[in-house]
Amino acid sequence: MTTGPTGPDSGPAGQAGPRDWGAWPDVPEPSGPSRKGGRREGRRGGRRSRGVPDGRLPDGPVEGSPASQGPDADPQAVARAICLRLLTMGPRTRAQLAEALRKRDVPDEAAEAVLERFSEVGLIDDEAFAAAWVSSRHTGRGLARRALASELRHRGVDEDTVKEAVEQLDPEQEEETARRLVARKLSATRGLDRAVRTRRLAGMLARKGYGPGLAFRVVREALENEEPDGPAFPDDLDHPFE
Repeated sequence: MTTGPTGPDSGPAGQAGPRDWGAWPDVPEPSGPSRKGGRREGRRGGRRSRGVPDGRLPDGPVEGSPASQGPDADPQAVARAICLRLLTMGPRTRAQLAEALRKRDVPDEAAEAVLERFSEVGLIDDEAFAAAWVSSRHTGRGLARRALASELRHRGVDEDTVKEAVEQLDPEQEEETARRLVARKLSATRGLDRAVRTRRLAGMLARKGYGPGLAFRVVREALENEEPDGPAFPDDLDHPFE
């Protein structure tokens, strides 16, 4: 047991607190290590902080101390704090926030009340989230509508909102993006058999959500433009993903 100026467990010097300082773990002295009896001691008496095996301060009161026996926090206040923290890290869908609250054992009634309020004031807006997601992921990663729709569904966006968001992407814009992706990768396949090049480039587009018809056509055009005098395009590659 540590000893302070007023008796056992008196807490840190110069700080006011409850009579029982059990909520305060022992912490290292602010001064540097000292030698006692020819031995270096980095902690009081050479022992670790109480209640924290590795010597770090706990996130809250030490379990079992008087400070840990207070009333439970208001569930809605807890839900609000969780949602605000997540939203400051980046946009979230309502489904993502609801899942986060479930994982933290927030009661369903409190969670629903907070989610509804956040939706009313615009802090949660799945339509805006989906629209921004489509624009950002298509521009930054070159993803096609199919891949974008899959990502939005995975994040809990409802089907109507997903459909509305991906329809923002014009088919001509999607095709132009596919051409740019192929042009960027074309040089890395030079020297390979033409059939191999086709499958690799078409496979790259497939992983980004482009359909076989569009992918095959774009790759074929790119290879023919690169090698106008080359051999005729193989007729057995109508289905490059098989």
